[in-house]
Amino acid sequence: MLRKSVTLVLLGLTVFSTTSIADFQRGYVSIMGSSTVVPFAQAVADKISRGGRLHAPLIQSSGTGGGIKLMCDSLGAESPDIAIASREMKKKEKDECQKNGVDVFELKVGYDGLILVQSRRAEPWSLTGKETRLAFAKWIANGPQMDPNPNKTWHDVKPSLPATPIQVLGPPTTSATHDAFIDLISELECKHEPWVPAGASEPSADMLRKCRSVREDRVYQEGRENDLDQVSQIAASSGSELGILGYKIYMDNTSKVRAIPIDGVEPTYENISAGTYIGARPLYLYVKTANIGRTPGFKEFLSEFINENAWGDKGYLRKEGLVSMPSTERSSYTNKLAAFGILPATSGAPSAEKPASKSGKAIKKAKH
Repeated sequence: MLRKSVTLVLLGLTVFSTTSIADFQRGYVSIMGSSTVVPFAQAVADKISRGGRLHAPLIQSSGTGGGIKLMCDSLGAESPDIAIASREMKKKEKDECQKNGVDVFELKVGYDGLILVQSRRAEPWSLTGKETRLAFAKWIANGPQMDPNPNKTWHDVKPSLPATPIQVLGPPTTSATHDAFIDLISELECKHEPWVPAGASEPSADMLRKCRSVREDRVYQEGRENDLDQVSQIAASSGSELGILGYKIYMDNTSKVRAIPIDGVEPTYENISAGTYIGARPLYLYVKTANIGRTPGFKEFLSEFINENAWGDKGYLRKEGLVSMPSTERSSYTNKLAAFGILPATSGAPSAEKPASKSGKAIKKAKH
């Protein structure tokens, strides 16, 4: 009887051990999240999987929130190794990760720019931070009280502008780019009086909610994120319809649209990298640390991303639209990753793992 019990216990341990290993050995790196970061992740993935030395990582666009949620769900194979994000994780997301036993390393990889644009057919505009808020915020400070935004035309916001309706075509409200737009207009006032009462260090929850809100009275028109149809719609306008674009799609279409300076600062590569342009926004990889030594190709992917030939000032990711961080900031993250045994890739090829002749075949096999 005792021998039978021992056998059952050992069998149970064997099954548990096999299941645990299977949870982590997917055979390829799984990456999910922001469509803004997908091109950069894909370029790195192509680099490390070239020639079939490593299985190609699977990269899926689900939006920042969707990628983070799935990453935080579990340590199993169905959950991605990396969530790519165009905003910082929220506290409630970090709490969810912690609750599920998922330890995450935050790796900032560079910047994007949230750029307010107009058609090149229109007269060039410039706006101050205050005028931007007067145009797009849902609530406006009126002395000690907060009133619904009364401004209907651009002339109401700035006397030198035409008396045409305020309109802006932006990303969907479900996207991190929309969150970044809220950050942009809220940063202009939300940390100061009257939103923060005298003697207080921060606004109340209700005041913060009001300050961090975008108009819903048909001024903000929801489009698709970084969509060429959206660019065409803005470019065709000879009036005062504005748009919100990311840095890469703006740079690809400077013959059609013009950036509107805010507080006299243009959204140049240098100004975004230095953080002097108010629309600069950081981009992240949220790394599931438990999988670094378990998922094949994980270390190689991270090593290649922090290679100066990739994320540096003259790296190949710049061609994809990534705005590099200053070298001191890059070095700080490189030093932190060294604690996980991850060093920047050299100019040589990544270390070989089990070869895969075709990335699609490798992924299909890994799913079974």
